[in-house]
Amino acid sequence: TTLTVNCYHSMFKGCERLTEAPDLPAKNLAEYCYASMFEGCTSLTKAPELPATELRIKCYYSMFKDCRSLTTAPELPATELAENCYGNMFEGCWDLTEAPDLPANRLVSNCYAYMFHDCTSLTKAPALPATNLAEYCYGNMFDGCSSLTEAPKLPANYLQPYCYSYMFKRCTSLTEAPELPATNLRSYCYSNMFEECTSLTEAPELPAPY
Repeated sequence: TTLTVNCYHSMFKGCERLTEAPDLPAKNLAEYCYASMFEGCTSLTKAPELPATELRIKCYYSMFKDCRSLTTAPELPATELAENCYGNMFEGCWDLTEAPDLPANRLVSNCYAYMFHDCTSLTKAPALPATNLAEYCYGNMFDGCSSLTEAPKLPANYLQPYCYSYMFKRCTSLTEAPELPATNLRSYCYSNMFEECTSLTEAPELPAPY
């Protein structure tokens, strides 16, 4: 139940007929421990429980990437994140309709980058309560989520470089942008945030004084 670096990395990658995942009870993770573990398992319909509350660098990186039959994501209770811990985790999960809760308040660099990239059936985003952001923390998080109709609230006032960059790129069903109350900005913090959001009719207020 205590893992080591890269221990399950790419273990079932490309097992296209795998329909059921094993139990993963470990609460003590390690860097890259589950990275790409089920990547390309196109018949996998249910993810195992992931009970860890303290994550490690890239521990879940691309774990379910291209699991196109996955309809439900596991609960993700962790509040102590690590660099790129959820990066690309559900990228290309075409049948995923709802995202899990993400309760962490203090983010780290790239923690949610590309997490739901090209999840074309995702209709609802999770609440994002964090007020302590980090560089590229939400970068490309919902890029290509063409069924997403509503964006989550983004309450942070102090932004970081690239924190929201490309966050909603190609969300072609998004009709309303979230409020953006931040007054303390950083370089490229909003860059390309709503690129190709072709249904967006009104822009949010941008109150930053300088």
